[in-house]
Amino acid sequence: MSKLSEPEIDEILTRTWDDQRLTRGERRALAQLVASPPELRLRVRRRSFELARRFAADAAIDVVLEWLEAVQKALAEERAPADAAPRSEAHFAPRDAIFQRIVRAFDNARDSADLAVFTITDDRITRAIIAAHHRGVKVRIVSDNDKANDLGSDIERLARAGLAVRIDRSPVHMHHKFAIFDRALLLTGSYNWTRSAAEENAENVLITADADLVAAFASEFANCWDQGEPY
Repeated sequence: MSKLSEPEIDEILTRTWDDQRLTRGERRALAQLVASPPELRLRVRRRSFELARRFAADAAIDVVLEWLEAVQKALAEERAPADAAPRSEAHFAPRDAIFQRIVRAFDNARDSADLAVFTITDDRITRAIIAAHHRGVKVRIVSDNDKANDLGSDIERLARAGLAVRIDRSPVHMHHKFAIFDRALLLTGSYNWTRSAAEENAENVLITADADLVAAFASEFANCWDQGEPY
């Protein structure tokens, strides 16, 4: 849709002007442009103002302004696809199978995954991490230096598989449990990536695409990564 020509844009907008009101179908068609590239939305919005000046030569100004306002409202409506993931979601163990949601996040990752996790011992999650790495996802892991040497820790296994792994050398524990996928999705909460967290503890995980939160946690990951040392 990013290759719409000026005549095609004019046709879309003029069709909404013909009866000087937006039908439900016309409003829906305009709202779909929200999912289009930003440059296209900008072109459509700019063209609507240009056409409004043209329409004003033959119609009452209040009618033109009413049409223009309706077009702008339709263009501003955010309509996510029916199968799109919710913007934020919360899960609670042991009621919810949080490990499955973590595995799914790795299965869906396309470009990158940055992990700052206190301890990783759940083989089901570890297999998903390694599988993402083999698909070409750039995975970086920061973990606690003490927990990395615990019996059952998968940190050595992940490092041997070729993943970029660092451990902290600070006087305090690296106690974070969060991951950022494709620089766009944040997973965080009390949940350690362990079998006991899945089956024996009351735990929580929040998953969100909130850009401000993703940016804040990305900054903290960068700090942890820079201060860590290769495992």
